[in-house]
Amino acid sequence: MKTPLMTSKSGGKAPQCKVCGDESSGFHYGVDSCEGCKGFFRRCITQGMNHKCANEEKCEITPFTRNSCQYCRLKKCFEVGMSRE
Repeated sequence: MKTPLMTSKSGGKAPQCKVCGDESSGFHYGVDSCEGCKGFFRRCITQGMNHKCANEEKCEITPFTRNSCQYCRLKKCFEVGMSRE
C-alpha cells in the first residue's frame, strides 16, 4: 500500500531536504533541509570532522542511507549549496 505524500498547510507538497530527500524542516545553512542533515552539517563544520568513503565516493544519499557514509553526505551538503554563512 502506498502512503500519501506529506502536504504543506497550503495544500501543496511539503519541501524536500536537498541533501537526502526527506521532508524538510526549514531553510538551514542556505537550503531546504531536514533536521538530520541540518544537525549533521552543523557538527561537521563546528568540529572539523574528517571523513573517508569506502565506496569510491559514489554513495547514494537517501533518508534510509544517509547515515551510511558521512563523507558522501557532507559532499552532497556542499553540492546542494549548504554554506557556513
